[in-house]
Amino acid sequence: MTEANSLLLQAESQCHTRGVRFTPIRRRVLELIAENGGGLKAYDLLDKLSTEHAAARPPTVYRALEFLIDQGLVHRIESQNAYVACACPEHTHGFQLLICRQCGYVEELHLDAISDELATLAKRQGFNVERQTIELLGLCQQCRQPSA
Repeated sequence: MTEANSLLLQAESQCHTRGVRFTPIRRRVLELIAENGGGLKAYDLLDKLSTEHAAARPPTVYRALEFLIDQGLVHRIESQNAYVACACPEHTHGFQLLICRQCGYVEELHLDAISDELATLAKRQGFNVERQTIELLGLCQQCRQPSA
């Protein structure tokens, strides 16, 4: 079973448990993002979807993305205005993203202590954190390897 298939099964189960609809369009958007491996922009998703569903329009994609983000199945890469599948949708704490500037590879980290510390510091300042995005841009191990 591929990682994308495993993620789709987990998403179906999670949506069923929560009593929310995992429609065919939502499923396909998640599948396209999961198969990509790096960040995928909304209009790239629309291009891929429109070849399969003639009625696919930007609101269709954005509604699906909003649902997937709300369910913790997809993360928005703020710096690229792109989307990546969540590696551990059952994880409810903050996350951090390692983004390779050369190949676009994205890896998700779950360093809860960092997220908790930032939230605590913000609270001390009287600030209510609604969303936390931590992105680290650099080169992945493969892109750092010298060419053969």
